[in-house]
Amino acid sequence: MNNDLINELKETIRGGIATDNATLTEYSHDASLFEVKPQIVVFPKDDEDVKALVKFVNDNKKNNPTLSLTGRSAGTDMSGGSINESIIVAFGKYFNHTPVVNGNIATSEPGVFYRDFEKETLKHNLIFPSYPASKELCAMGGIFNNNAGGEKSLRYGKTEDYVRKMRVVLSDGNEYELKALNEKELEKKLNQNDFEGEIYKKIYELITHNYELLMKAKPNVTKNSAGYFLWNVWDKEKKIFDLTKLFVGAQGTLGMFLEGDLELVPLHKHRDMLIIFLHDMSHLGQIINEVLELKPESFESYDGNTLKLALRYFPEFAKQLGFLGMIEAGFAFLPAFFDLLTGRSLPKLVLQVDFTSDDLETVKKKVQTLREKLKPLHPVTQTALENQEKRYWLVRRESFNLLRKKIRDKHTAPFIDDFVIKPEYIAEVVPQVTDILKKHPEFIFTVAGHVGNGNFHIIPLVDINNPNVRTAIPQISDQVYEIIAKYHGSITGEHNDGLIRTPYLKQMYGENIVKLFEETKKIFDPENIFNPRKKVGGDLDYAMSHIRTSW
Repeated sequence: MNNDLINELKETIRGGIATDNATLTEYSHDASLFEVKPQIVVFPKDDEDVKALVKFVNDNKKNNPTLSLTGRSAGTDMSGGSINESIIVAFGKYFNHTPVVNGNIATSEPGVFYRDFEKETLKHNLIFPSYPASKELCAMGGIFNNNAGGEKSLRYGKTEDYVRKMRVVLSDGNEYELKALNEKELEKKLNQNDFEGEIYKKIYELITHNYELLMKAKPNVTKNSAGYFLWNVWDKEKKIFDLTKLFVGAQGTLGMFLEGDLELVPLHKHRDMLIIFLHDMSHLGQIINEVLELKPESFESYDGNTLKLALRYFPEFAKQLGFLGMIEAGFAFLPAFFDLLTGRSLPKLVLQVDFTSDDLETVKKKVQTLREKLKPLHPVTQTALENQEKRYWLVRRESFNLLRKKIRDKHTAPFIDDFVIKPEYIAEVVPQVTDILKKHPEFIFTVAGHVGNGNFHIIPLVDINNPNVRTAIPQISDQVYEIIAKYHGSITGEHNDGLIRTPYLKQMYGENIVKLFEETKKIFDPENIFNPRKKVGGDLDYAMSHIRTSW
C-alpha cells in the first residue's frame, strides 16, 4: 500500500493504524501453520470506523485490486482464517465493551474475550454452552465467525443454534441487522428496491431454486463449520428465513461483524463424571452406544500419547490446580504413573463422560447405570465426583497448549485437526486416519476429540522446515479427506476452512455446491473485499507457500 493511500486511511479512521514491522509481524500469524504479512493493521474505534473502512476499500479497489479487509479478534484461529496480505481489522482494542445480559440474552462485541464474557453471564447463573476448548484465549468475534463448538455441543449444539441477532457492515459500507424473519417480514425485505433487498432476493432465489440439492449436501453429522450453511437459512416448514445462519461460520467473508445477541442457558447445579480407560479398542463402538443412550452433557476423549504428555509434564498441569488439587491429581493419575514407570502400556484411549442435572440423584444414578452396563466389556472405570473433574478436563483442554510450549524442537501443525463423522463410524475411521499418519515417521501426533459428536482433533508435531513434512501435508490431507467424504462427514466441525481447508471443499461437497458457495460470496461481496481465499477461491499452492518457517 503506497504512502498516499496510508495517509488517506489515517485521515479516514478515528482509531489506530499501525504499519511498523513489529506489529505487522505479530499480525502475520494466528494459531495456524501459516504466515501472511499484512500491509497495515487498523484498530477501528467504533461502527463508523468500520463503515468508513469498507467505503475506503470500495473507493480504491479499482486502482488497487489486492485491497481487502480481514477481521480479527483474539487471533486464535487454527485454519489461517484471521491473516491476510492487505488490511487486518483488529477488533480487540476498542470493540471490547462489557457484554450486556438482559434476561437470557447476552449482547457482545467481537473483541470481548470469552473469559470476560462468561464472567458476566455467570453473575446471572447463565452460560453460553457452545464455548470452545480455547475458552481462556479466544474472543467472541471468532466464536460467531467460526460457528464455535466444544465439549457441551453434544447436548446443546453449536453457536448457530444460539445467535438471535447480528449487526454487520455489508459491502456497500452500510450497517444492517440480521435476524430470523417470518413470512411477512421476509416479503417486505424482498420488495425493497435497495442493496439489502437485492441481497434477500438473490439469496432467497438461490436457496429455493436449489433447495433439494442443498438439503442433500448438508453433512450427516451434528457439527459442521465447512462451507456456507445455505441449507439452514430457509426453514420451509416454519416459514422462517434467517441470514444469521449464513453469517455464523462464514469466517468474515460476507461482511464485518459489529455486535451479536446470544441466547444463554442455565447452569446445572450438579455434575458427575465417569472416566473410562481403554487398553483394548475392540468394544469402542458398543461403549459409545451405551454412553449416548444415557444422554450425557459431554463425552470427550484423548489418546495414550496425550496422557503420556500430561504425565511427563505433570508439574505444569498440577500448577494450575493449586496445592490440594495437585495432591488430588497425583492420586488420580497414580495408576498411569505406575504404568509409565514400569514400562507397562498406558490406555490406548481415555473417555470422559460428564453428566449434569439440577438433581444430584439423577447424575449419580446415570453414572452407576453406565458402570453396570459396561461391566461385561471389562473397561477400567473411575468416578470423578463433584469438584474433582477439573483435573481430567485440564488434560483434555490444555494438551494442545502444552504441546506448543513443551516440544521445543517440533511445532504443532494443525491441518487435519477437526474432522467429523457419525459416532458409530469412529472405530472404523480413526484407525484408518492414524494409519495414514503412521506411514510418515516425521509426524508425531496426539488424538483428542468430542466422541459424542464424532469430532476428532489430530494435531501432529513436526519439524516444519523438513521438506518431507511440507510435501506430506497435502498428501495426508487428500487421503484423510477422501475417507471423510466416503463416510459423509465434515472436514471441519469447529475450526473452519481458512487457508488450509478451503481447497478441499470441492472434495467434500462436489462442484455444484461449491458453485453455490461462489454465487453466495458474489451476492454479498461482489468485489471480493472481505477475507479473500477463505470459503471460496482457496488455493492450495498459495497456502503451502505461506507455511511458517519459524515460531
